Amino acid sequence: MAMSHVSEPASAHTKAAIFTVSPAAVEAIGRQMKKRGTPDASLRVGLRGGGCSGFSYVIEFHDGPPQARDRVFESVASDGTAVRVLVDPKSLIYLNGTLLDWEQTLMRQGFKFVNPNEKSGCGCGSSFSV
Repeated sequence: MAMSHVSEPASAHTKAAIFTVSPAAVEAIGRQMKKRGTPDASLRVGLRGGGCSGFSYVIEFHDGPPQARDRVFESVASDGTAVRVLVDPKSLIYLNGTLLDWEQTLMRQGFKFVNPNEKSGCGCGSSFSV
């Protein structure tokens, strides 16, 4: 299964914004949508100011249609479940080039942001700076 991403057309003065959802994350989102019984819902990802280092990631379910300025990243899980990830334009500035991945280890299970824009993180691992 290919990774899901959508990029904006670049103008002469801006780079194309890219956000990628790994196949493992697509499968995890699809499982959660089925578990919730809300196949038309989306997963909203973004940033919120705060935490030890300045920003923290936000992941939440979004029931209803995307907002007008949201970037919509669509994919399909292996069982056919449609997966839609929404990113607001302000967050996408800081999430440009980011991979949303799913990791499952002995110590941790959950989404992981691989963000090339992170300059430093806090000791607890819940916030970062750009």
